[in-house]
Amino acid sequence: MEKIELGNTGVRVGQLGLGCMQMGTATDEATSFRMLDAFTDAGGDFLDTADCYMWWGGPQYSGGESEQLLAKWLARNGNRDRTFLATKVSGLPVNVPELHASGLQGEEIWANVRFEGAGADTVRRGIDGSLKRLGVEHVDLYYVHVDDRKTPLEETLAALAEVVAAGKARFIGWSNVRTWRLDRVRQLAAQNGWPSPVAVQQRYSYLPQHPGTNHTSSAGEEMLDYLRDHRDVSLVAYSPILANLYDSPDPQGHRFWPLYGNAKALDAVHTVAKELGATANQVALAWLLKRRDPQAFALMGPRTWEQFETIVPAIDVRLSDEQFQHLEDSA
Repeated sequence: MEKIELGNTGVRVGQLGLGCMQMGTATDEATSFRMLDAFTDAGGDFLDTADCYMWWGGPQYSGGESEQLLAKWLARNGNRDRTFLATKVSGLPVNVPELHASGLQGEEIWANVRFEGAGADTVRRGIDGSLKRLGVEHVDLYYVHVDDRKTPLEETLAALAEVVAAGKARFIGWSNVRTWRLDRVRQLAAQNGWPSPVAVQQRYSYLPQHPGTNHTSSAGEEMLDYLRDHRDVSLVAYSPILANLYDSPDPQGHRFWPLYGNAKALDAVHTVAKELGATANQVALAWLLKRRDPQAFALMGPRTWEQFETIVPAIDVRLSDEQFQHLEDSA
């Protein structure tokens, strides 16, 4: 598995990361361990989780289950020094019991979430809680998960600086953030000598988001252009296959079609997939791994072993220059 540099840190990390969101809830322990073992055996080292994963998995969950499962796996294998471990703060709701009791589902439940935010006390408690659940002394990358517009950035950044100075995190990152906010974070960090984000985690895939629907969580053209000029921040792309949109039997009925639907681009993916004897999901992921402007890490988040088996082969899919250009021209 190819390793690329994270920002300008000098640290090289596997370009394909394993999103561990559903591990310990929707994905049972045995299956999670099987995926983690296979991923690391294939040369992977980038593991991504968060303190809120996965409170919405059912009324019996409150968040932190993914971190607890990873702690068991790390303790069993004794391979902490061979993993690049990322977790996050600010995305845990303060009203989880209320949400569970509400009976709301889907978009309705998310509309009623009250996030804990990224205040200094939350950041300090958050990192200590994550380290305890993970059973480790430090994480490699610590994200602000949900950009908090109510808390002064200075407060959040100063607290993150404490976390790094204490050796509890090596680097910081930001997620679900507007480009102008990311730039403001970087300016304040530079002005005050605080650690600056080396990664920004956004939803990003081959199918571009429709103009006028640029959500905070997505890396649109403005952010991509920004990252081309600021190579010290790496893009970490989540949902790179858009919940299997590319291989969906009914793409126009898929939940992401209203945001990402593009018949011409999707047809190009299927054409290249047929040429290579690959799946459309694998081609979309291979495109992302081959792209260099900007270069990005890709996070896959399989729920089942079968999904894992169909995604991982993408690292061996080799797009020719002609196929890559055909995809570029069709998007």
